[in-house]
This record gives sequence, structure tokens and C-alpha cells, in this order.
Amino acid sequence: MNAKRIVLGTGSALVVVLLLWAFFSVRSYVRERRWLALGPIKNHPVRVYDVKFAREFNDFNDVQLKAAQAIGIPSVANREAAEGLKSSLVELKDTDTYVIDSLTHSIPFLIPQAKELLDEIGVRFLDSLSSKGLNPNKLVVTSVLRTEEDVTRLRRRNQNASDNSTHRHGTTFDLSYWRYVKVPDLRGRPYEDVPPEQLRAVLSQVLKDIHDQGLCYVKYERKQNCFHITVRP
Repeated sequence: MNAKRIVLGTGSALVVVLLLWAFFSVRSYVRERRWLALGPIKNHPVRVYDVKFAREFNDFNDVQLKAAQAIGIPSVANREAAEGLKSSLVELKDTDTYVIDSLTHSIPFLIPQAKELLDEIGVRFLDSLSSKGLNPNKLVVTSVLRTEEDVTRLRRRNQNASDNSTHRHGTTFDLSYWRYVKVPDLRGRPYEDVPPEQLRAVLSQVLKDIHDQGLCYVKYERKQNCFHITVRP
């Protein structure tokens, strides 16, 4: 009799467990369908405006170069020579806040202090997008460490490129202000696109805050469509 009661009790418990599992599974499925049926996750922009680029980001090469030479690595002849300085450099890889562009005239290395600055800009940019009601996007890093060989090749294509570039010291990186990478969809529900003008405006506000805190120098590069940024000592 006791054995029969135990079997019946176990069977009843199993049925209850299966019913509960079915209930929560159906409820989860219904909620997921309702979530996806809401359509794209929209933007709700607030307080989005450009700063005055030419006025706010006007730190010329001589100012940035002085800082770069003070805390950066010595200029290296070529990429093979740069390999010998990796103990003083940090390799850049894609993160949750920025991606490294297909670099043609630079290699993805920075001194640790400059890497920390880039990480900080990325985090603040993503946080600022959220606080301003805009969907998440990643920054695009378009130029990093340049060897003397890279500078020479670049100047053949772009005569406006500086022969005495701060990029040679691992202290400097460029961020595109027109190109960004949209963060992947959330649980299958797409994010609405953010106009590049609004992304540029948010980035400019972030850079102004960091610049005004004395953490970096910034030059607005109109022809290259980027902000040229050097970490300060």
C-alpha cells in the first residue's frame, strides 16, 4: 500500500511539474511573439546637437606633436621594426563600443594611455546615446600607429598628410564622424537606424567633455571626415 501511494504521489508530482513547465513555456512564447510584433526599437532623441567643430576642435599638429613625443614611442622605420616595440604598445581589437577599420596606412597599436582614452570615449559614447534616446552604435577607428614607411606611402596619395605625424608615436587615433556600426538586433527585434548626423552630434559632445577635462587634444579633419585625437600627458 505504501509503495502504491509513493508511486501515485510521484506520478502526481511529475504531472504538476509538466503542467507548470508547459504553462511557463507557453507564456514565454506568447511574450516573445508580442515583443517581436512591436516592430523596430525606435529612437526617441533628446538634447542632440553639434558642437562648433572648427572652434572647439582646433588643436594643431605642433601642440599634439609635443605631447606625443613626450609620452609616446620613438618613430619606427617600418612595420617589422614596430614588432620590437610591442612591449610598449597595446594591440587594438574590436570591442563592444568600437571597431577597427580596414587599416591601409597604419597598424592597430597604441600606447596603454591612448588605449585607455579610446576605451573611455567608446563607453561614454554608448552611454550618451542611451541617455539621449538613441539606439546603440559603435565607433569606427580609421587610423592608428603609422611607421615612417606608412607616412611616406600616405603622403604619395594625400599631400596634405603631415610628414611629422603624431600617429608615429602611438598616442593618436582617428575616429570617423560619418561612419558607425549599428549594434546587432536585440533578440531578433531590429533597432531603428540612427541618422549619422545625430551620431556625429553625440560624438562631438562626448569629445568636447573629454577635451575640456584636459584628457586629450582634438583636431577636426574636414577632408578626412574624422576627429584626430591625441592623448595628453
